[in-house]
Amino acid sequence: MTTTGLSKRTLLVSSIVLLTHVFTVAQDNWKPLFNGKDLAGWKPLNGKAKFEVVGNEIVGTTTANEPNSFLVTEATYGDFILELQFKIDEGTNSGIQFRSESRPEYQNGRVHGYQYEIDPSSRAWTGGIYDEARREWLYTLEYNIDAKRDFEKNEWNLARIECIGNTLRTFINGFPAAHVVDNLTKSGFIALQVHSVDKPANAGKQVRWRNIRIQTQDLTPTPLDEIFVSNFIPNTLSEQETKNGVKLLWDGKTSNGWRGAYQTKFPDHGWEIKEGELRTLKSTGGESTNGGDIVSQEEFAAFDLQFEFRLSEGANSGVKYFVTEQEGNKGSAIGLEYQILDDERHSDAKEGVVGNRTQASLYDLIPSLKIARGQHKIGEWNYGSIIVYPDNRVEHWLNGYKVVEFQRGTPIYNALVARSKYAQWKNFGMAPKGHILLQDHGDQVSFRSIKIKVFKTSP
Repeated sequence: MTTTGLSKRTLLVSSIVLLTHVFTVAQDNWKPLFNGKDLAGWKPLNGKAKFEVVGNEIVGTTTANEPNSFLVTEATYGDFILELQFKIDEGTNSGIQFRSESRPEYQNGRVHGYQYEIDPSSRAWTGGIYDEARREWLYTLEYNIDAKRDFEKNEWNLARIECIGNTLRTFINGFPAAHVVDNLTKSGFIALQVHSVDKPANAGKQVRWRNIRIQTQDLTPTPLDEIFVSNFIPNTLSEQETKNGVKLLWDGKTSNGWRGAYQTKFPDHGWEIKEGELRTLKSTGGESTNGGDIVSQEEFAAFDLQFEFRLSEGANSGVKYFVTEQEGNKGSAIGLEYQILDDERHSDAKEGVVGNRTQASLYDLIPSLKIARGQHKIGEWNYGSIIVYPDNRVEHWLNGYKVVEFQRGTPIYNALVARSKYAQWKNFGMAPKGHILLQDHGDQVSFRSIKIKVFKTSP
């Protein structure tokens, strides 16, 4: 999920003159979604914030004590390319729904589905993809920090959304923002959002949209780029992931590429491969007493490791890296560990120091940041990543948020090790390369979509 420094931004692409020119270029396959006169073809849903036509714009105004309000197309769309311009007051938030739905049986008709985020706050996630009223964030702009600079406050901005098959891509002022691969919803309406406000002072804020147009035939997607892809279809690689050098570390079907730690083959019990998941099974024993840990056959030095994991209630596990198996340990193999834990129910969350044994922490060394939306409920899938750069900087990610960062070999790192359970191992965590390990801690934990991108290191 490393960000890319795209060579760009010496000229302001979002200038009014350029954007207006873009919309005046005649193209036969564009169709307007807004006639510039009234709200024909649209209808309001959920909250009662005001939507009106002013000049050639749709204007939405925030209203106190109202939930999120939506102006929804009466038609639905599957594959399409959508472009529009928007301008938003500071002090509020908005979004553009796409492939979205409202059904009586789902939360009493609440609008739900994919959303192009409009975020004028300092967080600057405009163009990120949020799953409204479902899974929440699918693609934060922490995955693509370059895109944070592309939104212009208090100016007209150009949004572009491409939905073609399972690929969902967003752009802000001509630059790539988010790239999601997902198959949960194939079609739905498009909607303009006026967000609820939690402070009376923010009532009366406005969002404006204009030049709303769509293509539904003969679609030509924007050429592939280099930004991170958030792929929610298990154990698959998209075209852009492959282009970016990502490969599957587990094939989703067999034990190929993996073996038991300190063993020559995959464990014959304690693990199962079923329904596209690699599962460590619950046992009556403790750490590494059932099937034992498993490790990748390959060793890695600098990499971006991605994985999904799902905890059972009260479960404990971990993903370790720079595992060398040189300690001759009969328990769990030694290595730096991305902690996987039910923080509420497992006692290990209260051990260690200042929470350094909780979910996504660098186990027993550095606690992870606790972000309100950073952890999914037990039984739901979480999206983890471990990034090790060639200069020994390391990051832990959880569900789109960077929650740990450090650098191996620094005085601070060495001091942390000296005060941890790892002090007894010389040069702990400093191997030039090592295996990836999935831990058997006696609890049922499922893994899938285990992928890796290898970075080049100096000879």
